[in-house]
Amino acid sequence: MPSIKKTLGVLVAGLAAVSSALPGVPKLSKNQMKMYEHAKRQNAAASALGLNDVDILQFALTLEWLEATFYQQGFAKFPATDFQALGLDQRQIDDLLNIGQTEQQHVGLLQSAIAQAGVQPVQPCTYNFGFTDAAGMVATAAVLENVGVSAYLGAAALVADGSILTTAGSILTVEARHQTFVRAATKAVAVPQAFDTPLSPKQVFSLAAPFIESCPEGSNLILTAFPTLAMAEGQDAQAVAVAGQRVKLQSDSAAGATHCAFTTGGVPGGTAFSVFDQATGECEVPQGLAGVTYVSLASEGPLSGVLTDEISVAGPMVMIIS
Repeated sequence: MPSIKKTLGVLVAGLAAVSSALPGVPKLSKNQMKMYEHAKRQNAAASALGLNDVDILQFALTLEWLEATFYQQGFAKFPATDFQALGLDQRQIDDLLNIGQTEQQHVGLLQSAIAQAGVQPVQPCTYNFGFTDAAGMVATAAVLENVGVSAYLGAAALVADGSILTTAGSILTVEARHQTFVRAATKAVAVPQAFDTPLSPKQVFSLAAPFIESCPEGSNLILTAFPTLAMAEGQDAQAVAVAGQRVKLQSDSAAGATHCAFTTGGVPGGTAFSVFDQATGECEVPQGLAGVTYVSLASEGPLSGVLTDEISVAGPMVMIIS
């Protein structure tokens, strides 16, 4: 994954330099000061991760390469008749093909934006998606599209440049359409919840990392994945659960966990926590959750509902809650 060049922005310093070099510059209005303070917070959050705007674009390009390659390999491996056997009609198959084409267009747009910033865009990696039939491909597509939405939504708070934020937003809305189409085509609830879920870059990378075998030199992200988390043996491998159900999880790093963290849209703070039983590996799915949920193990269960990278122990994994 990309070894991203650290070209940290100097917006705050630049504003200070301009104000000192030009006497009599008017003071910023109240609204301008709000925008300025917002930009500073965004810069601080991104800097804490060692990322700037171009780094975030590189991260987005890494994900788009993964998605574009996923559809390219899937359509090369499975004929249209395999998708028809799943109950998809020709229009739906054409729409699925079009999703792959739009992912490739996203790659081209991000490459151009990064190159215009004077930085070499990252190259695609070698992937192993693990699908053995068309049904497996479509199921994986549903997960990837959901992760794509969460990735762009989470990155929005880190971007300082308005034009870059607009570019990312134009991709986010299309990724959301992809997500809804795949769900509807597979007879799942098209809109399972009122809010989508933002994820941090490290959470997103942890979800993408299992599909990545190797990357070209110079294309390794500065991010590292959290330890993996999965349903324990004997549990539903598809990770489908209902609120109030006790689920059993497994991870090589579970020893440091005290809570299960259920991250989803519309929850105060973003995450609902429940106590993790070290002896059994179990925790209870909190009440009031529904739809696509990202489950992690955490070393704390803060009342604020905020799951940070610092207290994340393993995961996330995708769980469907009904």
